[in-house]
Amino acid sequence: MKHITFYLDFISPYAYLAFEALPEALTGISHRVSYVPVLFAGLLGHHGQLGPAEIAPKRDWTYRQVLWLAQRHGIELQMPASHPFNPLGLLRLALACAPESTPALPNRYVCETIFRHVWRGGADAADAQRLQALALDLAPARDPGGEAVKAQLRANTESAIAQGVFGVPTFGVDGKLFWGLEALPMLRDCLLGNAWFDGPDWQSVQAVASSVNRRR
Repeated sequence: MKHITFYLDFISPYAYLAFEALPEALTGISHRVSYVPVLFAGLLGHHGQLGPAEIAPKRDWTYRQVLWLAQRHGIELQMPASHPFNPLGLLRLALACAPESTPALPNRYVCETIFRHVWRGGADAADAQRLQALALDLAPARDPGGEAVKAQLRANTESAIAQGVFGVPTFGVDGKLFWGLEALPMLRDCLLGNAWFDGPDWQSVQAVASSVNRRR
């Protein structure tokens, strides 16, 4: 059985699409998935990047593309009333629902409920009343605003960065990372045992020289 770690943030439409598409991508493969909420903004800050919705032309393209991808994959998706929004309340709620034995890992039902809260219906994902109703529905065992939950989200994000995660969705398996919705076929190929993933090409990219560095 293969163990897949799915790094996600509910703010990302690509993470939502990948979440909905994952079961089909893993059809016929013995597996288990750990869902790890992380703060996408924390990843961006660490790597010195802007999010796609923070660049005006890219923002428009991103929203058009995810709407097209949703209809192509047969996944229900409506843009929330406001995006980007502050996802901290949703991320902390997910972690507050995680079992005591694995406080970093909410289950799929919790993640599905929160993703669909954001990406179905077109409402304000961060609206306080909606968030309160969502919390009543999920009935978290811990306080989403408590220090333990806040610390867990920081720990999840820092651990993801240490593993080399730079964006969401990212899938980790056997020490390898696969980024983005479009990586699902590649992930499946790896899980099916394609020998390429143990060959020289996987590591050889790290030897490619960079002759320009525009970061200051």
